[in-house]
Amino acid sequence: MHIIDRRLNPKGKSLVNKQRFIRRARTQIREAIEEGVKKGKITDIDQQGRVRIKGGDRLAEPAFRPDGKKGARSIVLPGNKEFSTGDQLKRPKSGEDGAGSKAGDSGDGEDGFQFTLSRDEFLEFFFDNLELPDFIKRSLKKEKSFEMRRAGYRRFGNPSALDLKRTMRNSLSRRIALKRPGKRSIQTLEDEIARFKALSEKTPDDEQELNALIAELHHALFLMKRIPFLDPMDVRFRNFEKVERPVSQAVMFCLMDVSGSMSETLKDLAKRFFLLLHMFLKRQYQKVDIVFIRHTTQASEVDEETFFYSRETGGTFVSTAMKEMKRILDQRYPLDDWNIYAAQASDGENYESDNANCVRFLNDDILPACQYYAYIEVYDQSDQQIFNINPSGSTLWRTYSAINGFDHKFALKRIGQPSDIYPVFRQLFAKKLDAA
Repeated sequence: MHIIDRRLNPKGKSLVNKQRFIRRARTQIREAIEEGVKKGKITDIDQQGRVRIKGGDRLAEPAFRPDGKKGARSIVLPGNKEFSTGDQLKRPKSGEDGAGSKAGDSGDGEDGFQFTLSRDEFLEFFFDNLELPDFIKRSLKKEKSFEMRRAGYRRFGNPSALDLKRTMRNSLSRRIALKRPGKRSIQTLEDEIARFKALSEKTPDDEQELNALIAELHHALFLMKRIPFLDPMDVRFRNFEKVERPVSQAVMFCLMDVSGSMSETLKDLAKRFFLLLHMFLKRQYQKVDIVFIRHTTQASEVDEETFFYSRETGGTFVSTAMKEMKRILDQRYPLDDWNIYAAQASDGENYESDNANCVRFLNDDILPACQYYAYIEVYDQSDQQIFNINPSGSTLWRTYSAINGFDHKFALKRIGQPSDIYPVFRQLFAKKLDAA
């Protein structure tokens, strides 16, 4: 994204300072967006609109101003009844009226700006510096993998791509078709002519044959001159075309608990997180499949609309979602061809006897196949304060916390209110800088 400063460049302003302002404004816009997301709705983030940034020292451009305590100035004060021409005015002391301007406590300052961002521009800032952890770089949206593949021959090209064999074959075919004599046939004619000329006595038949040989030699020499050994039309170059190569692919599994223990508030938090994740994946990556799995005591794969908006009630068996994920992996996503990612959202409520099944599925089937697995536990922050709910998490959270050996690919986060969603999302998918 590029920010264009369309303000006039008045006299005395520096172009370098303007560029510095644009860079500072970009940081301010990103901060304003993050602040607006915390106060607004996640479902509204893909709408275009205005972003307001505050003025201040970070946006102020350097400028030269005269020192009010030194020098002489002539000021015209028309209609002033208190002074006459030639009267001298005392300089105002520091802090008094006239010594400088004071900032008002209300209204917009002159350094306040508003940027109107399109949907794509907004999301460009919103998802800046985010990526799927350990994602194969060839699968990124802004990168495509290509290979050069042979695509026949052409008459023009780089000398290094000249195909000598094909060129000489074309030359030979053309010379044969046009009956161009070769050096051997010319030499044979010359030898025959020389033999007849060497005869001491020539019969009329010998003279006639000699004249025929000489005429044939002249015609052969004429053809050799008119039909070149190598013509530009014979030249062939190897042709290559750029072909998009099949690259590594990724699939993102979204698992969500929709049981009776998930109140509408908790479901709304989970839906907001997955909406954010869904937009991020659709924007950043081309080669990504998204699989939506909802579960109560039974799990099933559903479409996007059902996943986000349909309602269900019942008990909770979290392991059923993992079992369904494993089934889909085995049937549609071979590990040799796909990068596997998963995000699970739940309130942590689960039958105690099923926690062991969840750990078994994670340790034996899910985590070994995944490159990243994120567990998001949603809770109502107000209920936690009223009912004194354990702030350390649910039994499922504590069960997951005990999983060892997959620290680099397994993450746990808690979301208690809408303002927590975006910070947690950035923590999960922040771009990791390579160590120098």
